[in-house]
Amino acid sequence: MSRAVLSLGANLGDRAGTLRAALTALKDDGVLVARSTLYETPPWGPVEQPPYLNAIAVVRGDRDAPGWLDRAHELEQAAGRTREVRWGARTLDVDVVTVTGDDGQPVVSDDPELTLPHPRAHERAFVLVPWAALDPRAVLPGKGPVRELLADLDPADVAAVVRWDHLH
Repeated sequence: MSRAVLSLGANLGDRAGTLRAALTALKDDGVLVARSTLYETPPWGPVEQPPYLNAIAVVRGDRDAPGWLDRAHELEQAAGRTREVRWGARTLDVDVVTVTGDDGQPVVSDDPELTLPHPRAHERAFVLVPWAALDPRAVLPGKGPVRELLADLDPADVAAVVRWDHLH
């Protein structure tokens, strides 16, 4: 058994429907422990594109770290994800942020296919804001408490991550 934190994002098509379908699939797998509400966020990176909806899911099950990455890719494929442009728009993006083993220890990996913890999670308000709202005591292994990491970000970046439920 392991526990993973997944970051989900979508900015093409029915963004909310795509995220809800992925979260429902995790629930149907019997692995979904908790999920954040949806947050609308500006796109990240150098490519012009529409805003994202993002969410965090905490999952637990009989998968190792590569198994969680495989499940993330299955969810992306089910949503019609294509990978033509780095940091480009996408129907669904699922990142494995952290994995914790049975022993309670974080899985650490420098494998280019799956670097754990996620090497840029501590820089991304669209990961940290929903994660802190879901679990105020969350810790990003090797970086510290998520709430403290949020305090280190540009306040404008944090303010740009808006609960989507309140917008609609």
